[in-house]
Amino acid sequence: MQFQYDQLSALVAVVREGSFERAARTLHVTPSAVSQRIRQLEERVGQTVLVRGTPCTTTGVGQSIYRHALQVELLEKELLGAVTPATAESAKHATPMTVAANADSLATWLVPALADFVERTGLRIEIVLDDQDHTAEWLRSGRVLGAVTAEARPVRGCRVQPLGTMRYLATASPTFAARWFPDGVTAQTLRRAPVLGFNRKDQLQERFVRRVMGGRAGELRAHLVPSPNAFVESSLLGLGWGMNPEPLASAHLKSKRLVDLAPRKWLDVPLFWQQWALVSDSLNKLAAALSAQAALSLRPM
Repeated sequence: MQFQYDQLSALVAVVREGSFERAARTLHVTPSAVSQRIRQLEERVGQTVLVRGTPCTTTGVGQSIYRHALQVELLEKELLGAVTPATAESAKHATPMTVAANADSLATWLVPALADFVERTGLRIEIVLDDQDHTAEWLRSGRVLGAVTAEARPVRGCRVQPLGTMRYLATASPTFAARWFPDGVTAQTLRRAPVLGFNRKDQLQERFVRRVMGGRAGELRAHLVPSPNAFVESSLLGLGWGMNPEPLASAHLKSKRLVDLAPRKWLDVPLFWQQWALVSDSLNKLAAALSAQAALSLRPM
């Protein structure tokens, strides 16, 4: 079975943009033209390839076709790069490589890896931010080519490689610690004290109380601060206690602007790189750049 290139491009655009209207803008056609191409593709395979929703996602067969379309797109991009000198104009209009990552990785080790990859390839990168426990969902929906994730089990149609471990420490300002933990830090006192959370998906503080400190299950009422650097700053200013990544907290711990609330107790989060199992030199180079930087910045598994 042979697919029409404009139909594959329409499928990729709808999945990537999430809607027919936004896909039409990227393809410079009308939404009805996009709808017609998707309908023709579905007639050709005899099955529905998209679940119309907000956002639009692929069906099982649609995901297989989408993976094929991505491979065609990547191979075409790599071929054009090999036979046509890159220009500033062509780079500006090239489709970016979309990856999902957690904010703490972006704030610590990820950017140097991406900078090295861009320097070597000249390709553009688009980063989607989500919690490390949820970035794999972006792969499942087909909206990204790869993801930094805490999920070790390969997403269907993807391959996985370990990156390393991000260590999180329970930290607070000295003044906050003296006020809220005068008789020591326990699961009970941690639950009573004001706590910081990154967003509503963030379970690190709750996980630390339960798994490390042996506390009972329950919800922590947290101040939500969705920025790694602002999270550290909130800790320094005494807004609450929270799990800060070791690379961002270490200098403040040495200067005693932060204290480790539970010395010799921490939460280690293993991180993995998952990418679509495509035959792509660009994806392989991206994986190599991430692996090399992670080896320098993260703790070994």
